[in-house]
Amino acid sequence: MEIAVIGNSEFILGFRLAGIRQTYTFESDDALVSTINGILSDPNVGILVMNSKDMERVPRRLQNILEDSVKPTVIALGGEEGGLSIRERIKRSVGVDLWK
Repeated sequence: MEIAVIGNSEFILGFRLAGIRQTYTFESDDALVSTINGILSDPNVGILVMNSKDMERVPRRLQNILEDSVKPTVIALGGEEGGLSIRERIKRSVGVDLWK
């Protein structure tokens, strides 16, 4: 399973330095939606990381799909406003609360 990261160049820089190869930038909201749809259809991606502010830029219907997605598990960084917390996403994916 691979990790994919979507965001502006500053957001993805740290992930690139950590060795993540699938990083994507976008110029417009349409490009963001297109990139997300491409990643959702990629069977090799297990985790999608994006900025919670970018999550707010996508249409509500796609936000619901991302929030309910288990594969890939979507993690919005930068606050809780992007949907479920990382703890809740791990609990949903694994089936066990690892913090207990």
